[in-house]
Amino acid sequence: MSDVAAIDHLVVRHKELKKEISKVIIGQDHVIDQILISIFSGGHALLIGVPGLAKTLMVNTIAQALGLKFKRIQFTPDLMPSDILGSEILDESRQFKFIQGPVFSNIILADEINRTPPKTQAALLEAMQERSVTVAGHRYELENPYFVLATQNPIEQEGTYPLPEAQLDRFMFAINLEYPSYQEEIDVVKATTSDHKPKVIPLFSAQEIVDLQQLVRRIPVADNVIEYAVQLVGKTRPKSDKAPEIIKEYIDWGAGPRASQNLILAAKTHAATRGKYSPDIEDVKAVAPGILRHRIIKNYKAEAEGHTEDSLIAKIM
Repeated sequence: MSDVAAIDHLVVRHKELKKEISKVIIGQDHVIDQILISIFSGGHALLIGVPGLAKTLMVNTIAQALGLKFKRIQFTPDLMPSDILGSEILDESRQFKFIQGPVFSNIILADEINRTPPKTQAALLEAMQERSVTVAGHRYELENPYFVLATQNPIEQEGTYPLPEAQLDRFMFAINLEYPSYQEEIDVVKATTSDHKPKVIPLFSAQEIVDLQQLVRRIPVADNVIEYAVQLVGKTRPKSDKAPEIIKEYIDWGAGPRASQNLILAAKTHAATRGKYSPDIEDVKAVAPGILRHRIIKNYKAEAEGHTEDSLIAKIM
């Protein structure tokens, strides 16, 4: 199948996938779009939202519809790296045997990732970046596709450990979950208080997802689109000549080169799922807030005057 035909086929499959997910998940269309863009681009995502917004159910449903293995890790203050990665034990023949931890799956839900100390948070870093883990000097490859979806509660700060910038940068998207609308909440209550349990049909296989990720990499991008993405990221850096005054005034640190790479990859996927054979500047703009919001660090003045990351990104776009 040619790449053009593969993109046409992807548009149809993407619509079917969204329809299958909507059997269980009501609303949250923009959130599901960004999670799917992350998966098809080979990236990871951080979900930020209050409890009770069906984050776990959403990830589980997406994993089922994609035909992927799914594991959930509940992060707690006493969680150890070995609880995530696995550990070596002595078997009956007095030989060391590696017992895989929950990190060995296709989709990992790292629930409330900021509740665990930095040492345990860092255990995910190698897995997210290298698609492998090292335990007791031995390197173990993770199965492809590999996708980490972490959740974070923005309200409770007591007993939490903020994610270090190096780890935040590993996430392609930071996705804000909002409360459902009035009608959506009515539909949610109706659907979840009856005995009807919709069955999600797997529409993809692991290999098809890997093929889609490779297809996205092959999509051509015009130079002016790449230049726009790099200039947009450059504008978030207060020490850059291209930074507007509002950024110099309210931002301490801007986004790094990984943001530029992610902007282009996500723009390619955004374009492909909409039947376009090459992304344009509008595709970059569509994915920019989710890719930049966790990579810029506001100063105290911005906090005091009520500027959000999204409002500052909107101004530079």
